[in-house]
Amino acid sequence: MTGKTLTDYPQAVRDEVARVRVVVSDLHAELPRWGLVVWTAGNVSQRVPNPAVPDGSADLFVIKPSGVSYDDLTPADMVVCDLDGTLVDGTRSPSSDTAAHAYVYSHMPEVGGVVHTHSTYATAWAARGEEVPCVLTMMADEFGGPVPVGPFAIIGDDSIGRGIVETLKGHRSPAVLMQNHGPFTIGKDARAAVKAAVMVEEVARTVHVARQLGDPLPIEQQHVDSLYDRYQNVYGQQAGVTTEGQA
Repeated sequence: MTGKTLTDYPQAVRDEVARVRVVVSDLHAELPRWGLVVWTAGNVSQRVPNPAVPDGSADLFVIKPSGVSYDDLTPADMVVCDLDGTLVDGTRSPSSDTAAHAYVYSHMPEVGGVVHTHSTYATAWAARGEEVPCVLTMMADEFGGPVPVGPFAIIGDDSIGRGIVETLKGHRSPAVLMQNHGPFTIGKDARAAVKAAVMVEEVARTVHVARQLGDPLPIEQQHVDSLYDRYQNVYGQQAGVTTEGQA
């Protein structure tokens, strides 16, 4: 992958890069909108599909450039990297978290989007190195259990990415609280990862408030499993399913 530029890829891939640049640029606006970031902290990335390969990837992803204000971000500012984290296209330096995103994409092929924030309540749990216990039906729905804590890792190489993968591989949660750092979320695409980032902050805040009032009540595992299954497989609009008469 090293040494390639975007012009070395087929036109279909270049077209997908252009589309994903717009998606990733637009989704960055959701982070300040939901109060998940301050200044230039935080980032969104999305894997670039390869239309020539069924269910395949171009081994590229689009991510925010480093240190650019959210108000100033445009699709043209988004940078393209390969799965080694090497810049393939763009005029700016990639996010300082690029190596972590690249490691996740390399080792979790099912992941199509990654988000990192320093949202206040989720980061407070990370500072304590404490998972958010599953004491809300919303948590059972979204995370299938507690939100786990990942190991302490220093930014700059793929150490954070390794911690994310080690923690989330085989875990139902799309979110991990990296110890002393903050939340990273994954999803089938960047929008799903952004939703997970919004939800992990919401449950972290709610459970924190609940603990100020007393001991939150745990939910039995059988109910967690049932809630998770229903939310993931039944809830919402299902293709080809008639919902007339249902709530």
